[in-house]
Amino acid sequence: MMHDEGLFQRVRDCTLCASRFAATATAHLPRPILWLDPGARVLIAGQAPGARVHASGRPFDDPSGARLRGWLGLDEETFWRSGRIGFLPMAFCFPGYNARGADLPPPPICATTWRRALLDRLVDVRLIFLIGGHAQRWHLGPAATKGGVTATVAGWRTHAPAIFPLPHPSWRNTGWLKRNPWFEADLLPMARSRLAKVLTDD
Repeated sequence: MMHDEGLFQRVRDCTLCASRFAATATAHLPRPILWLDPGARVLIAGQAPGARVHASGRPFDDPSGARLRGWLGLDEETFWRSGRIGFLPMAFCFPGYNARGADLPPPPICATTWRRALLDRLVDVRLIFLIGGHAQRWHLGPAATKGGVTATVAGWRTHAPAIFPLPHPSWRNTGWLKRNPWFEADLLPMARSRLAKVLTDD
């Protein structure tokens, strides 16, 4: 899957946040999870790996990933092994939990160090899904995201068909989906249609 081995290997070997992770409630070691192909046509820009993904080494290998695949109408083969979909989270390692057991945010140093160089390698990307507030703010800027995730996702037509902002597919957001039925009724059909076209066009 990896072709630019110099850059990709440096990302996989990164330990910039070792002391930061050691100080969390989980006290875990860095494990950068990089799942990119320079020929990818679709980019899924998320937040950071969770504990299950940290253990498996595969992005969205958890219930959130199952929901995301359902939203996008993708099977596992296309999602992980086609080479046409790349994953570029705002941080490559599991950030850990705080003392109350809540997810910590992705350390900004990860995106500052690696993100631009990796994006520059993705010259064939035609469609980006921005999952959650961290990715949306980085890609769209503060003016487009000042109303928070709900307002950003509600304004999806401003960015389509090249970019679709999405809420996080965590099952904790089930209530959000019920309160915002337009997401599944209006946004997702357009996103699936665009995705299918990008994946099948020569």
